[in-house]
Amino acid sequence: MKQSTFLAWIMRMPLIKRWALMHTVKRENIAEHSHQVAVIAHLLTVIKRDMFGGSLSPEKAATVAIYHEISESKLQDINHVTKYHNPELTREFKKLEKISEQECLASLPAALQGAFSDLIVQDDVAPEYKRIVKAADIISAYLKACDEIRFGNTEFTKVKERLTLMLAEFERDMPEVNYFMNVFADNCLVSVDELSEQDI
Repeated sequence: MKQSTFLAWIMRMPLIKRWALMHTVKRENIAEHSHQVAVIAHLLTVIKRDMFGGSLSPEKAATVAIYHEISESKLQDINHVTKYHNPELTREFKKLEKISEQECLASLPAALQGAFSDLIVQDDVAPEYKRIVKAADIISAYLKACDEIRFGNTEFTKVKERLTLMLAEFERDMPEVNYFMNVFADNCLVSVDELSEQDI
């Protein structure tokens, strides 16, 4: 029976550093980031379903989020400004990401590939799941930027400004994002003592 490399690539995700071109007070890898995005995407989808009449599966949203950075297990994390400042570069990076995703999918036994295609290959992810995972991705990055600034790292000031504008677009169209930011975001940036006081 042929051995698959699929899980081995996933297990390397903790080795891939995020924000590689920037000074960070707290290091972050793509495994940690993907976990955060999965938790946020799950929560957003539950909010949408239970408060705003949505019908997406929170479990599927979380699973799409777990795999949303899988291409980086082979390509590393590419800085947003590097990736998007030039349209030609953006197109080439997107091509590389798709090749990486397809290689990851192909590393699975053939009998399993059908179950993973619309989770791993971003072009195959349903648009409504892609959007909620993208919102979760932006929220995660925004909270990271706020956290870095809280500890005096001004290198994230411009990042926060850019992400604030991106979040505003999601908040206009997605009431679950607005609700999330009003109810959950602020406490992600307080001390453990402050958290404990609120839970008494």
